[in-house]
Amino acid sequence: MTVDLELFEKTPLARQPFEHIVVRGFVKPEARKAVNDDYPKLRRPGSFPLSETTFGPRFKELIDDLQGQEFRAAFERKFSLSLTDRPTMITVRGRCSKEKDGKIHTDSRTKIITVLLYMNPSWESTGGQLRLLRSANDLDDMILEVPPIEGTLLAFKRSDNSWHGHKPFTGERRVIQFNWVTTEEVLRREQRRHRFSATIKKIFRPFAAPN
Repeated sequence: MTVDLELFEKTPLARQPFEHIVVRGFVKPEARKAVNDDYPKLRRPGSFPLSETTFGPRFKELIDDLQGQEFRAAFERKFSLSLTDRPTMITVRGRCSKEKDGKIHTDSRTKIITVLLYMNPSWESTGGQLRLLRSANDLDDMILEVPPIEGTLLAFKRSDNSWHGHKPFTGERRVIQFNWVTTEEVLRREQRRHRFSATIKKIFRPFAAPN
């Protein structure tokens, strides 16, 4: 297994002002380089569904672990809720845009749990570090800040006050977003939206920023 579920189990869940957990080293050290080598080559900002990307076997192994029964059961225990029969949605990001990304938001009501798995080998910028916030209006009124360094997991239960965002950043920012969502119809709608967005990005690919 590419992920350390034992470390996840040992890490306490913070409950205020909304339920969240940060696990540094969640992706096992021996797996990180291979996963990163097989990470999708994404040249434009935005979220891409897995169906619109190409990736190697070690990246797929990580995705399989995230979709496994052990992973789901660990989250059910940690957040004290049932995720049985809840659909899952996965998107990946490779680049960040200071114009479009990082604005404060809470995620849609159709999402139950949001899991962010960061895969940048290192991080030196003050921008692009996700902040969990106490309010919708102040990016500096933060609970914590998480650099997107490879292997780090950040997860939270979506609520009306699960505010988060980050300071502007442009450049490579690798993150896998995994969600349990409320219904299959939500999943189908989100997949259609992401596929349409990915198609538009491909049309404008000649203008993409270099890796």
